[in-house]
Amino acid sequence: MKSISYALLWALTVTLLPSGSARCNDYPPPGFVDLIEIDASIQIDLRYLGRDNFLGRPVDGYEANRLIVSEAAGRALARVQAELKPMGLGLLVYDAYRPQRAVDHFVRWAQDLDDQASKNEYYPDVGKDKLFEEGYIAARSGHTRGGTVDLTLLDIQSGQTLDMGTPWDFFGPESWPTFADLLPQQRANRLLLRTLMLRHGFRPLEQEWWHFTLEDEPFPETYFNFSIRASTTTP
Repeated sequence: MKSISYALLWALTVTLLPSGSARCNDYPPPGFVDLIEIDASIQIDLRYLGRDNFLGRPVDGYEANRLIVSEAAGRALARVQAELKPMGLGLLVYDAYRPQRAVDHFVRWAQDLDDQASKNEYYPDVGKDKLFEEGYIAARSGHTRGGTVDLTLLDIQSGQTLDMGTPWDFFGPESWPTFADLLPQQRANRLLLRTLMLRHGFRPLEQEWWHFTLEDEPFPETYFNFSIRASTTTP
């Protein structure tokens, strides 16, 4: 019954642009950009393109190593990057725009309670049947609107990410921004990321220290479904 209710909720409330339905033949569609076109110094690690993620496999809709994001969010990220550079730091982005088909893939994975291959690494203390209830998996995502990003900080000279207390996409209270049992440097690193993202117009998610949504996002009610691919025109 839970899976039916989530599917029904999504069907009743989502405004979805299906595959290939961009508003013109350009790719990405109007209002979206490849992040490298705005700031090539921002590093990316598109985890859902490969197997280093909580599904343990490439995710539907990720076909090329391109970080697509709404233009407004991309320009805000560039402003964050500009503040970090004098500190010898920079952004590393794991995910931005996410096709609805990828979100649907997450939902199918979460409903398959027999698949526990990634439990020890990604959700050791949370039952897979609780991932919906506790807000780690949802039938809709701000990522699909193009204004949400998952990211962390890295040291530019070494290329190493800063210690945030948990890895990206770790499902558990340790990832909540309010989690108190952290080392002082871990708290400071999280606070720096949060402070700069807030300053440049992003709002945080209370379950994930890495997740931020542009407050004034350009597509607040539209959930896109074009794949992330290498081609420059839609089929």
